Formats: sequence, structure tokens, C-alpha cells
Amino acid sequence: MEVIGKSVIRKEAQDKVTGRAQYTHDYHTSKKLSGRVVLSPYSHARIISIDTTDARKVPGVRAIITGEHLPLTGESMRDRPPLATGKVRYHGEAVAIVVADTPDQGDLAANLIQIQYELLPVVHTPTQAFQQNSPLIHERLGEYDREKDVYPVPGTNIAHHVKIRKGNLEKGWAESSVTVEGDYSFSPSDHAAMETRSSTAEITPDGTIKIITSSQAPFMVKQLIASYFNEDIGKIVVDTPLVGGAYGGKASVQLEILAYLSSRAVKGLPVEIFNQREQDIMMSPSHIGLDAKIKIGADQSGVIKAMELQFFWDGGAYSDKAIDLTRAGAVDCTGPYKVDNVWCDSYCMYTNHTYASPFRGFSHSELSFAVERTVDLLAKKLNLDSLELRERNAIHPGHTTPTRVLLNQSNVGNLQECISKLRTLIRWEEGPVKEINERLVRVKGVSCSWKTSTIDSNAPSGVILTFNRDGSLNLMTGVVEIGTGTKTVLAQLLAEKLKMDVDKIYVRMNVDTQTTPEHWKTVASRGIYMAGRALLEAADDVIAQLKQMASIVLRAPIEDLEVAHMRVFIRDDPRKGVDFKDICYGYQYPNGNSIGGQIIGKGNFILRHLSHLDPETGEGKPGPEWTVAAYGVEVEFDRRDFTYRLIKAASVIDIGIVLNEKAALGQVMGAMSMGLSFAGRETFYYDELGRVLNPQLRTYRPIRYGENPEYLVDFVYTPDLQAPYGARGVGEHGLLGMPAALGNALSIAANVSLHHLPLTPELIWKTKVGKV
Repeated sequence: MEVIGKSVIRKEAQDKVTGRAQYTHDYHTSKKLSGRVVLSPYSHARIISIDTTDARKVPGVRAIITGEHLPLTGESMRDRPPLATGKVRYHGEAVAIVVADTPDQGDLAANLIQIQYELLPVVHTPTQAFQQNSPLIHERLGEYDREKDVYPVPGTNIAHHVKIRKGNLEKGWAESSVTVEGDYSFSPSDHAAMETRSSTAEITPDGTIKIITSSQAPFMVKQLIASYFNEDIGKIVVDTPLVGGAYGGKASVQLEILAYLSSRAVKGLPVEIFNQREQDIMMSPSHIGLDAKIKIGADQSGVIKAMELQFFWDGGAYSDKAIDLTRAGAVDCTGPYKVDNVWCDSYCMYTNHTYASPFRGFSHSELSFAVERTVDLLAKKLNLDSLELRERNAIHPGHTTPTRVLLNQSNVGNLQECISKLRTLIRWEEGPVKEINERLVRVKGVSCSWKTSTIDSNAPSGVILTFNRDGSLNLMTGVVEIGTGTKTVLAQLLAEKLKMDVDKIYVRMNVDTQTTPEHWKTVASRGIYMAGRALLEAADDVIAQLKQMASIVLRAPIEDLEVAHMRVFIRDDPRKGVDFKDICYGYQYPNGNSIGGQIIGKGNFILRHLSHLDPETGEGKPGPEWTVAAYGVEVEFDRRDFTYRLIKAASVIDIGIVLNEKAALGQVMGAMSMGLSFAGRETFYYDELGRVLNPQLRTYRPIRYGENPEYLVDFVYTPDLQAPYGARGVGEHGLLGMPAALGNALSIAANVSLHHLPLTPELIWKTKVGKV
């Protein structure tokens, strides 16, 4: 191929490195007002009164908004008031908004609002939430509007329950000569995107609602605001410029609602809601937490016969996207292994924590930590090589998923080859343990993962192609450029299809829901998969129109024509042809007569054969394909003070085909860094009242520059026949196995089984001395 696989520089690269790129907060109008949000200081408390008298006296204050008479919101179940009413359910929940001329005036007024609270008992963990005597966070759970495939349990803190029932569990235990089990947990954390979330809304005199927002889902913003507030959907225009990192945290719809309410309160004037870092961490959706119980049975040779799994997801105060995360964790619950007998209960639990949104990997790094740590326990109990055990049980074509989807080479790839390449990459033959001296030891840990995308079965994607007068092309898609380079890769796909220079393809970076074709959401590693298919259909449409016009001009049958190098020519005589620029806006004969017209290509794609899950068994097809991968992490561990240094991290992913080499490597390495950061240090710490104690980047500490290990990346190439050029999504997959591989390495190094994240020296010490 001429363009596919090459390391094409991103289309937006120059704007980003020179600082010319504009993000949501960079868009200014002379009359833009500031919306300042008042946050709850408690995680669970009844609101007794709100006194805004002094706040309204502050100069520049235009409006103060509280939550009375506002509709409930929420993507899968409407359980969340835009502003807390009756009571607050998490520390940092929005209680009121001050709209003022300037941020300083808004802050002053916000500080003068007097709110009286009555403290209520706090639910700290999803396991506590599951107990029968646990305080109820939503007393009216059974009354909420919800989608038909959402199953709350009224009178409890269970927002959603997903069941997976495959095979016969009793038969599986009977065939097992060895069983292992473990409990695992970690608290919610932050996405820590460089750009904090922000949204601006304006309502024009004709009723048009204009929203500029840092979002992964502008079309969902449009859809939900129309639904929540009974607005005409055609009058809602959502504009999303470049997004400075998202990782799932900008898939939920929150600030857009607050900005809309603020503008509505001041007669449609533009109002911005902009999160400072502390507010972004406390108020806006977080990375989900989990308590898990895993039990695995195997025969004496290590073949897994049964798995029993319980996932208690920490959905936080409101269900929103946590319902989807709960479902996603259930459908891939076993990890990438052949297991004929599976019993899984996946619960979305309400707690008094920040409500959850997706985190890069959509619950798969989380479940993989629990499953892969237990697989290592099995290997240790059987005295088997941990990579060999994984290879022996690896899923492959002909097997079925936990939801009973029959797998083939196209939709699952080759995990065995991933393991084989990993073995070479990390020099596994040298052994997992290398003694340095009495104090230091170097240890390798491994893991595997897989992932499908549990997305809406009718999720659409569309692409439009138009020509410029010189024959170059404009590419328009609803995919949001969130830092993954997706739009550059789409340009490469088009250049390959049309056999033209990728520099002659211009990509619109901003998304405008009024003029850009819809793409469901920029999540789940589905951008290239879905928009790429739509793009290739649009390219075929353009080729057909070009050939039709050229056949008239060249007086040749369409089937004799070829398209390449911005020309249409006769296949067996390439000298006879016509340039794109001469026919893309119609063709003019020497005497002035004209035929044809502007060529506009269109394409769309919708996922096929996906289905809802059976509510009792979980049977169904939740996603189109499963990407598999194998991972390794090497650490140098200090046995005296329990500190450790990351030495190497490796990922081998079945990518199908590499579309842009450097972009693929960058995506995988960046994901690996996030996975190690989540595993080793990122978490929220709470006090007894459920308040977040570390809502600043000086106390919430991701991996810093200079702390990263050496990253090793390799790929396996099993094409997905449904995907463009066979490419599988890879934006998330470098992250998925990192927590488990690190946990496995440190468990060997410290000679203690580690079951909780983050894997800090203090946690290792506490586990070692029996305080965890």
C-alpha cells in the first residue's frame, strides 16, 4: 500500500505545536458571561435551606439558579437532577449556579450563598452499598424513567444488575481438581486530562441553542438536551473543537446542561461553565471503582473448567454511564480464555462517590486486574509457568464468549501468537525473577486481555466528501479529534482508496452537529472502525460519480476507467484521461455547454447483528469483534522499604493492520503509561464523611515525566474482515493489562498476594504485615 501503514504527520500537528490550536475555553465573545457552580461540601446530606439574599447583592450578578422544578437527567436512567434537590449525594455535587459578568464576581457571590445541611449516613464502598442494612441513596429508585434494558432493584442501592449464565457451574466445579479465589478492590479516580471540561451555551432570539463544548459525544449532547427540556432538536447546534484529552471522562453530558440552564436564566446570553482543576476532579464524572470476587476452577493440567465472578461497580451517586460500564464488564468477564461454565453477577451500585463515566478501556482494565491476578494464583497453586497457563486456556476461533457468541478468526484474532511474541519480547526464558543483591530483585509479571465494544446496536457513523476547485478533497466526519490522530488516519484511508496524495485531503477538525454527519460517540476505539467504513462507502460514491462524468468526456465505458493520482483515465491507455479539477464541478465543453455538477460523496455505516442481552442468561451479541493482547511488566523491587522502579513494560496487540505506524505506537505507549499510573498511584482518598481529600494535581499524582519505564510494543496481524483494511481498534488496548501485570510482578517480588490498587509501597507493606 502507498499510504496505509506510513507514519503520516497529523493534520492538526502544526497548530498544536505552535499553540494556534483552539480548544473550547479559547473561544471568546465580548459579552460572554461566567457561570460559577456552588459545590456540596458533603457527600450525603439533606438540604435544609438555600439563602441567596447576600449573593444577589453582588454587582454583576445576573442570575442564581437552584435545582427546583428541573427535570431529572441521566443517559440510561434518569436519576440525576442537574442541580441537587432535596439532598446531595456526593462531595462536589453541583447545588447552585451564579451567572455573573466576570468569574471573580461569580466566585464572590457563590461564596455568599448560605446553604444549611443535615448530615446523612455515608455509603463508602459498593460492597457496603450491597448490604441489606445500607442507607439508601435513591429512595425512589423504582420511579425513575429508564431504558428497557436497565434493571434496577428498588429498595436497594442496585442501579443495574447484569447476569451471565453459561454452561453448568456445578459440572464445572465437579471437573475441577483445583480452585483458587480472591477479593479485589480499588476506589474511583480521575481521568486527569490536560484540558479540563468546559461548555458555553447561547440561546438566540429565534430559539436556536448554540453550545460549544469539550465533549466526546456532541451528537448525544444535542439529543439529550432536546429530550430533557422538550426543545426542538433541529434548533440545537453543538460545536466541538479540538479536545485536549478525554479518556472517557468527556463522554458524559453534564456541563452542557448547566451552561444551557445558565443561558436560559439570562435571556439567552452566552454563558460559560469552565471547570478549574479542583472542580473538574470533584464535580465532574470520575473513573469507576470496583469491588470484585473471583473464583476459578481448573483440572490438574491447568485447563479452566469454571469461573464464578461478582463485580460490584462503584457507580457513585448517579447511574449515568456506570450502567454501560457494568454491562461491558459482564460480557467479557472471563478475560480472553475458553471457559464453558460461567456464572457472573455484575452490579452497578450507588455509593456517595462522584458518579462514574468511562475510563480508557471501558471497565476492562478493571476486570482484568481481578481476573488476571486470580489466574496467577492458579498458576502458582499448580506450579505452572504463568504464560504457559494462559496459552493453554487462550480463547480462539470456534470457542464462544461468555454471552455465547461464536468466534472466528476475523472477530477474535490470535491470542496465542500475542503470547508467543510477548515471551520473546520480555525474554521470558530468562525467568521471572532475577536477584540483584540482598536488597533488590528484578521481577517480571504478565497478563492478557480482550475487549469488545458494548455499544448501541444502532450506533451510526456518516462521512461527507466534497471537492475543491483544484481537485483536492474535503473530509467531514462527526468523529471528535481527542488526541488520537483518528482524522489523520481517515485521510490516509481515503488517500489509499483514491490513490492520491494525502496532503491533498483536507480534514475538518471541528464538529458541528448542524452540518457535520453524525458519528455516535468518539469512544470505545470505534472511530476508525465505524467512520472508516462510512468513509470507504463515501469514496466509492465519489469514484462512481467521477467515472460516470469521465465516461462521457472520454467517450469510454465506465468499466474501462481507473482512478488514481487525481485523474480518471482509460485503464489500458493511461495517457487518455481527465483531471479531477476538470470534472469535480461538472464539465464544460469548448463552446461553453456544461454538464454534470458538483460531486459530493456520502457514506454511512451502522453496526450489524448486535443484540440486547437476555436479562436472565446474558446471551446476546454485545459488540462486533474482540481485540486480544498480552502484556508484561518488569520492576526492580526494594525488599527493605517496599519501593519499586518500573524498568520495562511490554504490549503485544492483535491490531489487524497498522494504519499509521507512529500513531499506533504512540497510542499504545500512552495507554500503557496511563495503565501503570492507574495501577501504581492514582486514586481518590476519602475521609469518614466521604469527602475527597486529594482534589489537586499536587496531591492527586499521575506518573510524571522521567518516571516511565522503557516501553516495548509489538503487533500481531489478524485482519478483521468487517473493518476498513482489516484494522482493529487500538486506542485503549495498551492500558488493559498493565494493572494486572504490575500486580503480578509485585506480588512475586514482595512474596505476598496483592489484591488492591493502587500498588503503593505503603499498601505492599501493609499487606505484608497483615494490615490490609
